[in-house]
Amino acid sequence: MLILHKVLPLVVLPLGFSLVLVVLGAVLRRWWLVWCGVVWLWVMSTPAMGDVLMRFVEGTDRRVEVASLGEADAVVVLGGMVQQVPGVRLGEWGEASDRFEGGIEVFRAGKAPLLIFTGAKMPWTPDARVEGDILYDRALELGVPEAALRVTERVGNTADEAREVRELLGGGRPRVILVTSAFHMRRAAMLFRRAGLEVEEFPVDFRTDVYSERTLKDVLPQVDGLEDSEQAIREMIGVVYYWVRGGAPSAREERDERRETRDGMRIRGGEW
Repeated sequence: MLILHKVLPLVVLPLGFSLVLVVLGAVLRRWWLVWCGVVWLWVMSTPAMGDVLMRFVEGTDRRVEVASLGEADAVVVLGGMVQQVPGVRLGEWGEASDRFEGGIEVFRAGKAPLLIFTGAKMPWTPDARVEGDILYDRALELGVPEAALRVTERVGNTADEAREVRELLGGGRPRVILVTSAFHMRRAAMLFRRAGLEVEEFPVDFRTDVYSERTLKDVLPQVDGLEDSEQAIREMIGVVYYWVRGGAPSAREERDERRETRDGMRIRGGEW
């Protein structure tokens, strides 16, 4: 099932969908379908389109000030940032390494007594280490006390991460500061709230550049543009998928949850 969840969306992502149109058009000799595939791939590969889609899923263009965060039961850092390389004990950083650095920053600010990493491990990488164990070791080397560190049981997706963190923190409605990439935060926070956790969001790893001016190159196909478009669309598919399964909160529930989080932060922070 996990493999299906990872593979099936490829057909509707820009590259896969374009190839489907091109092949279908060639087989049926409908050349307008071929050109639709080519044009679609061109548009979705431009940095301009990738930026528009990424801005939509990120929802914000700036990081939250750590000082403004309220106290919580744990800082939770979602996985997906380490590239494991033979001979490199702690792996090499991928694009989302800001998740680890952001979690360390929040923990060192004294916002929670626990720092939790998730035990990400895919079934098709049987010889790889659990990523959470690698991050655990990296945190130890940075001076984080061993007693403050936790790693969840093995997980394969965000829903698993939410469930295992909830299990690790026990009863009641634990409050967590959730650290993940900005483009992934909406879906992650949704699933963590549905798992019974109170969530304060700390998005990192922003993919849009608010300081760059538009130039001609932004409407020319580039690998980075295609990557941003596909990542953003994948997140949209994920939100819709969990909404269909009954996992997405209503707009009213989401507003109430955010309001409760802000109010709780003000009370704990001494503003009231």
